[in-house]
Amino acid sequence: MLSRRRPGFSVAVPWGSWLGLARTLLATSTAATLVFNDVGTLFTPLVGAGPGPHCVGPGNIGAFCLAGPEHAELVRWASVAVLLVVASGWRPRFTALPHWWIAFSLSTSMSIPDGGEQVNQVITLLLIPVLLADSRRWHWQPPPSADRVIRPGGRGTLLVATAVVLLFAIRLQVAGIYFQASVAKFSKPEWADGTVMYYWLNHRGFGSPGWLQPVTDALVNQPVGVALLTWTPLAIEFALAVSLLVRPAVRWWLLPFGVLLHISIAMLMGLWSFSIIMIAAQILLLVPMGTHLPDTWRTVREAVRRRPARKPEADTPDVNVPDVGSPSTERRKKDEEPTLAGQLVG
Repeated sequence: MLSRRRPGFSVAVPWGSWLGLARTLLATSTAATLVFNDVGTLFTPLVGAGPGPHCVGPGNIGAFCLAGPEHAELVRWASVAVLLVVASGWRPRFTALPHWWIAFSLSTSMSIPDGGEQVNQVITLLLIPVLLADSRRWHWQPPPSADRVIRPGGRGTLLVATAVVLLFAIRLQVAGIYFQASVAKFSKPEWADGTVMYYWLNHRGFGSPGWLQPVTDALVNQPVGVALLTWTPLAIEFALAVSLLVRPAVRWWLLPFGVLLHISIAMLMGLWSFSIIMIAAQILLLVPMGTHLPDTWRTVREAVRRRPARKPEADTPDVNVPDVGSPSTERRKKDEEPTLAGQLVG
């Protein structure tokens, strides 16, 4: 007899410890920028604008603009202290808004912000409603429950639905970044013909460090090597851009390639802050919502083994009922196993 199900759909609780890891990386990146760059470097004078902080439009509500240049050093170290609390994972509900405010303040008032700082402030802004509904003491803790059924009028429906929608909005943003980063490069002849890495790795400012130059020189001085160094990042970026269209098992495989891409950028070009921020963005893009760090390997295995669920049979009486131990019954049991596994993962 078929069981009746209440209307609604099952959705994973979005507050997992992988989300906490992404927050820790975002906060650590900003804290490192503030620690390893003094006020004079962060707010270097610009032609026609003078020294910073540079306060224009909405940037006037930033911490450095409200405090003024005379208190910039104090704000810098106070921000580092707050970011360390955020990185520790304590009370995401209370630290979400301060985290965004610091990221926004730095991105809008520093003299030469990079793309990573802009990505950071957008992600932390979209995470505020998600984290205000997070009741955990530490963001390293497992989700409140394994799954939750959202039904009209159900308890916590609005909070869970809002969090899922905003996390999906972050995924769309990150996918769009990688789509633009991969497709737009082909308009440049050096990217299209596979030679651009020769010029970048020999650049005085962004070239590879001295200890890596023997390796990079051997690669970029060979046609095949420089082509691989140029086109492989484009392939990884495009794969990340279309990752929302593939199965979760494929997205898990993309994560180490994306992390390796940005670690290579950090090592070869020194863009450590940018790379850490983009690794955090990849986690939000690729890791299923609500995944707990200790359960990662089990989740990956279930995603790989997952198969489409079979269409349920009609509830009609079966005249020829086979024996319990008949071969047809055993085959039916084996056919049902992947379906049950798929329901657990979904």
